[in-house]
Amino acid sequence: MKRIPILLFAFWMFSFTGCEQLLMILEGASGTVNTTPTQGEIIQGLKQALAEGTTRAATGLSKEGGFFNDPTVFIPFPPEAQFVAEKLQQLGLGNLVTDFVAKLNEGAEKGAKEAAPIFKQAITGMSIADASNILLGKDKRAATTYFETNTRVALFNAFSPKIRDVLEQVNAAQIWEQLTTRYNQIPFVSKKVETDIVKYATDKALDGLFLKLSLEEEKIREDPLARTTDILKKVFGYAAEQG
Repeated sequence: MKRIPILLFAFWMFSFTGCEQLLMILEGASGTVNTTPTQGEIIQGLKQALAEGTTRAATGLSKEGGFFNDPTVFIPFPPEAQFVAEKLQQLGLGNLVTDFVAKLNEGAEKGAKEAAPIFKQAITGMSIADASNILLGKDKRAATTYFETNTRVALFNAFSPKIRDVLEQVNAAQIWEQLTTRYNQIPFVSKKVETDIVKYATDKALDGLFLKLSLEEEKIREDPLARTTDILKKVFGYAAEQG
């Protein structure tokens, strides 16, 4: 007999609040809340997270000192040409080496500004299957892997001419030519330098960019405080429970 008043109450509430509100009230009364995100919420939450993560990664690296002052992404003198740096330092030309490395990193910092629109395009084109695999798959850097697979070529093509221009603007290309010319003119040098400095700088810049992106991904997966919106809390909280 007690069910009749409850049903009458539910009918009365339905007439005033509508179906969705009534379901929320009944869920709250029973103490149960649906924590499983829909497909739409999964892709919405993941795209939001990726948009924030890629923006932070690209913005951080594009700031002055973004590469040069960060040992995790700092671009050193090309390792395969390290013998050039050592020889020039022996000849009292170490300042050329120092200036070149500084300009190399400055070029990468300015080139990093090209990343945001390319990442945005990749996020826009993400399918529900992509989002689900990234969120619930076993690979904890799946988002970074997705971006490397889908954007690295486009990023290289966008970065490369930009870095070439920047290296020329900041005289890094000229310094590199001076370094290699000076070295190649040293008598009895058997090993000549033919390093493609633009390719080297572009590859290193992209390596640094994807490293930063993987750290952003790790943060939002592992740190609940990094989930700054309700949809992020729901989607990544659910993913954490499944893992």
